[in-house]
Amino acid sequence: MKRTGAGVLIVAAVLGVAAGFLVDQMLTSAGRSTFTPAVTLPILLLLLGVIVIVLALPIRRATRGTSTAAVNPFRALRIAMLAKASSIVGAAIGGLGGGLWIFLATRPVTPSIGSWGTVIATTVCGAVLVAAGLVAEHLCTIRKDDDDEQPGAGDDPGDPGLEPRIHGH
Repeated sequence: MKRTGAGVLIVAAVLGVAAGFLVDQMLTSAGRSTFTPAVTLPILLLLLGVIVIVLALPIRRATRGTSTAAVNPFRALRIAMLAKASSIVGAAIGGLGGGLWIFLATRPVTPSIGSWGTVIATTVCGAVLVAAGLVAEHLCTIRKDDDDEQPGAGDDPGDPGLEPRIHGH
């Protein structure tokens, strides 16, 4: 699995900014009130960030030898994918909040403090989720073995303690 690149996160954030700005633009042009995220959205983003890191910590402990538990590779992959998805969603939602923020800042009428508060909190918590996802993804990485460069080096098929490895081309 490739680690999440900055390009993907930037694209998600830019799409989020565009969506946030356009949603508010369309709502106000239709004579409706602007979109304001619910107060629970930033809380849920923070909670998701904490959960992703908490799930990644046992993988980090097991891969660094500070735990006696074995690493389930499928669980590690699932958590790494969750971390990757969390960082992308955090970028998109943070961008959405940024788009709403830009729209509110360009209005001649100053919006209420409540509108500003949830929009800013959503933007900040989206960035926190990006950071948490990237940290969790880093926690799920496994150190490169010396024999990774040379497939099959040191593997003895007669040794019952070794798991079979599948090497790609």
